[in-house]
Amino acid sequence: MSKTLVVAAALVVTAVIATSASPQPPAAGTPAQPVERSGPPPSVFTYQAAGRRDPFVSLAGRGASPQSTGARPAGLPGILINEVSLKGIMKERSGFIALVQGPDKKTYPVRQGQRLLDGSVKSISQDAVVFSQDVNDPLSTVKQKEVRKTLRSGEENRG
Repeated sequence: MSKTLVVAAALVVTAVIATSASPQPPAAGTPAQPVERSGPPPSVFTYQAAGRRDPFVSLAGRGASPQSTGARPAGLPGILINEVSLKGIMKERSGFIALVQGPDKKTYPVRQGQRLLDGSVKSISQDAVVFSQDVNDPLSTVKQKEVRKTLRSGEENRG
């Protein structure tokens, strides 16, 4: 029993020493003392994106779609890639020419490298056109995506 009493007394003494050695918070109504730091001030923070969106850049006002930016140019430069449909592909000496129909029901000839409102024609083959579309999503790490439009055979167009 004396061992238990000695251990309990040792614990009480340790607790009293620990509470008296630790700094006490200031009493209510007394101003806190400023903490002085030694060493150089912290350096300016730079964010390494590594393919991610910068969380310190505001998303307000970003990602405006091309159709909401006002008046569009006339003809093919004022048409979005999603608004065109592929109607035909012709072969000439220099390569292929695709015939696309816009929302105005007019047909436009397009060549590789030609610009549309939100992208350009990346390539034309005998059965498809590949567009490179600009992505305006501020949360996306991808800035361009490929959109492929193919010619359909007569059987697929029915029904």
